Amino acid sequence: MIYKEFQGLQLSALGFGAMRLPTTDGDDTKIDEAAAAEMVDYAMSHGINYYDTAWGYHGGNSELVMGRILKKYPRDSFYLASKFPGYDLSNMDKVEEIFEKQLQKCGVEYFDFYLIHNVCEMNIDAYLDEKHGIYAYLTAQKEAGRIRHLGFSIHGSYDVLKRFLDVYGPAMEFCQVQINYLDYEFQNAKEKVKLLNELQIPIWVMEPLRGGRLAALRKEEVEVLKSMRPEETPIGWAFRFLQTVPGVVVTLSGMSNLTQLQDNLHIYETEQPLQEQEMDTLLAMARSMTGGLPCTSCHYCTSHCPQGLDIPRLLGLYNEHSFTGGGFLAPMVLQTLPQEKRPEACIGCRSCEAVCPQQIKISEALADFAEKLKA
Repeated sequence: MIYKEFQGLQLSALGFGAMRLPTTDGDDTKIDEAAAAEMVDYAMSHGINYYDTAWGYHGGNSELVMGRILKKYPRDSFYLASKFPGYDLSNMDKVEEIFEKQLQKCGVEYFDFYLIHNVCEMNIDAYLDEKHGIYAYLTAQKEAGRIRHLGFSIHGSYDVLKRFLDVYGPAMEFCQVQINYLDYEFQNAKEKVKLLNELQIPIWVMEPLRGGRLAALRKEEVEVLKSMRPEETPIGWAFRFLQTVPGVVVTLSGMSNLTQLQDNLHIYETEQPLQEQEMDTLLAMARSMTGGLPCTSCHYCTSHCPQGLDIPRLLGLYNEHSFTGGGFLAPMVLQTLPQEKRPEACIGCRSCEAVCPQQIKISEALADFAEKLKA
């Protein structure tokens, strides 16, 4: 196992994510505890010492199960992380109640790592509003030793990240962000990494395989990779990419069975970062995989839109929503916009299309986006 130094600690570079534990009857809330315990036992015996759970994982059962499984191990033999569930705005005034319950569910007296969770467009204003007392309470718990290290996770844009860091940056010891070679450019993860590096904030990675997409490449994609590293698997490429990204300390993988765990552990026996040419080829392949509308955010269109729509932003969300076949990100962001600034507000006048250098059929894309959101 590769280990990374963090404030005097040696953390396993591969972290055990408890969001996709094995389940029974196809029900995400029913964790197969025996199978999960077997995986944790194997992980512990093969060097993984970082375990990541959260309030909402597996319908609230992940913390309970992980707490029971880890109970048999000495408390100082592992690092446990959980998170405040700010993805639900109704939780904003319940930070003390939820935190106390999380400690109880996990059967511990402190969390080694605790995160302000899922900072995004939907909740950034609430997170920055002192009336909720979230930051004040969590920093008080850190001072009391019940949180050893305080950080945050983000699904929002670069601008949201910047807003959060402008206020809370000095107190944030680490940031958990979605990074993989698809999203490095597609979701602007590269710029987020750059900012975090500049501020010297260590990076934790989530979604390294993009929900499994990077583990199931098409034949022609596999052939591109095999031409450079014949023995490396598609999963290996995804993790080698992350071993190349500067500032990454822990990469979390939500493994659902023992085989996945064993495969990932084998990769993390060695550190084999990509060479420059390999990186260039991989990112070029990622661009072809994501496809989408070729918007360059020149903003010529916005000056000609009678509705005042932020067309580049809407097209970016359209690309994301189309590529993922749905998902939560685009609806979450659009929920924060006034009704008159959403895709359905387009009147189809095509004024924007007359000045688009890329000749994108913007009105058709926004109409399609509106229909996809209804589905």
